[in-house]
Amino acid sequence: MRILCVCLGNICRSPMAEGALARRGAEAGLELAVDSAGTGAYHIGQPPDPRGLKAALARGYDNGRQRARQITPEDFKRFDLILAMDRANLAHLERMATAGNGPELRLFDPEGRDIPDPYYGGPEDYEHALDMVEAAADTLIAELAQS
Repeated sequence: MRILCVCLGNICRSPMAEGALARRGAEAGLELAVDSAGTGAYHIGQPPDPRGLKAALARGYDNGRQRARQITPEDFKRFDLILAMDRANLAHLERMATAGNGPELRLFDPEGRDIPDPYYGGPEDYEHALDMVEAAADTLIAELAQS
């Protein structure tokens, strides 16, 4: 299964989600190809935010090689599932999607909560976002393992 995690700039939430989902999927024995992108073009080519990298590394996710990119129409053909970090990103994705046989689009959090953008916050905001990402990733992995 090919999964794309999407936030606004692709330097905070979606790289953390990419790392958590890829590692947890591998630990569960699932064959997942996980990537991330942003709906905006603000940070194209940049590495993840250093605060997010630090939080992720502390939990065993090394996203240091990841570089921000903007989602493209081709992504709607390449991925089976596209997960948005919040409702604003989901609405953007829904506007981009073409009618027909595209991938499933939904929020990353299966409980329907927005993963808050920690960009303007401090280290505790990155920890909180990563807590939510990990919980959502665990639920998604359990769902995928059953299918």
